[in-house]
Amino acid sequence: MACTIGAMESGNPAISLGATALAVVTVLRIAAALALPRLIPTADRLLEVIYQLGGFAYAAITGLIAAMAVGTPMAGPVRMLMVGNAIAYAAGIGARNAARPAIAIGQAYLTLVPVILIAIWQPDLASRALGIALLMMILVSTSITLNLSRVLRGSIASAQTSQRLAEKMQHLARSDSLTGLLNRAGLNRHLVEQLVAVLPSRKLVLLWLDLDRFKEINDTLGHHIGDRCLVEVAGRLRRMAPAGAGVARFGGDEFIVVFAAESDTQIAAMAEAILAEIHRAIRIEDNRLEITCSIGIATLPDHGADSESLLQAADLALHQAKQAGRGRIVHFEQAMTHHLVSRKEIEADLRLALQRDELSVFFQPVIDLTNGRIRAFEALVRWFHPEKGALRPDEFIPIAEETGAIITLGNWITAKAARVAADWPDDVILAVNLSPLQIRAPGAALAIMSALREAKLAPHRLELEITETVLLDHSPATAAFIAELSAAGVRFALDDFGTGYSSLAYLAKYPFGKIKIDRSFVSNIATCQTDLAIVRAVSTMGHALGMTIVAEGLETLEQVKAARDAGCTQGQGWYFSRAVPDYMASMLLAQERRRHSSTWLASLHQEQEETNPAAARKQA
Repeated sequence: MACTIGAMESGNPAISLGATALAVVTVLRIAAALALPRLIPTADRLLEVIYQLGGFAYAAITGLIAAMAVGTPMAGPVRMLMVGNAIAYAAGIGARNAARPAIAIGQAYLTLVPVILIAIWQPDLASRALGIALLMMILVSTSITLNLSRVLRGSIASAQTSQRLAEKMQHLARSDSLTGLLNRAGLNRHLVEQLVAVLPSRKLVLLWLDLDRFKEINDTLGHHIGDRCLVEVAGRLRRMAPAGAGVARFGGDEFIVVFAAESDTQIAAMAEAILAEIHRAIRIEDNRLEITCSIGIATLPDHGADSESLLQAADLALHQAKQAGRGRIVHFEQAMTHHLVSRKEIEADLRLALQRDELSVFFQPVIDLTNGRIRAFEALVRWFHPEKGALRPDEFIPIAEETGAIITLGNWITAKAARVAADWPDDVILAVNLSPLQIRAPGAALAIMSALREAKLAPHRLELEITETVLLDHSPATAAFIAELSAAGVRFALDDFGTGYSSLAYLAKYPFGKIKIDRSFVSNIATCQTDLAIVRAVSTMGHALGMTIVAEGLETLEQVKAARDAGCTQGQGWYFSRAVPDYMASMLLAQERRRHSSTWLASLHQEQEETNPAAARKQA
């Protein structure tokens, strides 16, 4: 606009030609700025060159027009408009293009150098002074542009450094420090992104993996070996996972893999491949580790509409896989949700049951197989729910174990049973099962001794039954618990012998006075020579160690005789009696004391002759 007005006012054809050229360049630059980034969006260098050429052309034409205004006779206001336009452009371009100093300085020189040369060439002093002033201005403008460029570059570098640090901090906040996989926060973000990005034709799959018995590696080989094992598993999962999958360590020895799949066949194949890869032996230092894992699978939209429901479904499937025997793959089914709801109800009701006095302690006698005398009663909990009726122990005991309520429940059973047993004859023992959680709880031994003192039951009349799983972790707390109570006179029995590792080291290390052979060996003892041989071997070993051998689950006379002949000294099962309330336990003791022990075996034979086996079991 300034050059056009100058051309109109001066009437100079050269200035008019320059103004026309400047207008053409301006239109071309605007068109290039609007169109070229859309046509060639990735050619950044080419776009910069085009911008440079347009800028240099615009600056050169502006400078030439100003130089002509200085070198030709024309009105003072017109000359001032032309020269002022050039000076303003040259001054402003330094800040405008300081990020590219070569462009800024080049445009400034192309604009002012023609004016400087023509002004100095003029004969009058004022024009020469103008040329010298513009020369000084261009030098100062160059310095300012270079300084501003350095400041901009420093600011950009600082911003980039801050951005890198922020990205690094964000990465650390969303990554597991040991394995480098996503942590819970990173997994949640990845799930949200995948929920938005997954195509309608594909499924979002979540595999939840849990390493089986990983705690044993930490306890036996040390945490440094366990950590290296986790790093190796993480590497295998990262290699096996599909492209774009999210792999996370969810905590401890649990991992999650999230990926998109097109079919159930593809999902199953991926899960099988990951399971096979994890099951490959791992060698760390001189240790060869055999790792197994359980996998629960859930998919979206089949099993949930959001990340929370997807995680919950996979968790339920994983729980089912572990319950089914570990080393398995289980897909989520809707029935698992109903099972979860039922478990939650039982968990809530169980906490109230003790307050409402809905729980009862029943007692099952343990019989001396040589004379038929009652040597002990095992305390067993029963729950009579006001709405659901009688609940089996296997319906609520596992839930109590998982929720930690077993500690309160176990202490209540011990205290309740001890008060009942205090009224029995002194030679009758009270047997109580202990949970691993109950044993490891702080103050476990103190709670049992307090229950005995309150019930006024002598410690030697209490026998605590523990399973081999309690001893697997080699916990110092477990050893201290057994040692403290054993020193006080409490007896210990190894329950369900034969179903776990059955390590003979347990018998040598801990003060067990009794071994209870699991019912799985006793049920076929009368017909299976293998089971009979196992029971006989355990009995021989137990007698050599001075231990009492108990056969569990005796239901028929044949089983009783076979167990006795195999060396079992005591027996327990429905053949003698089911678990009964405390008053009936007292009645059984009273009847047993009135009965002469020498007639016991004869009565067994007579009962077999007078009744059929089914009637005998019903009577028992």
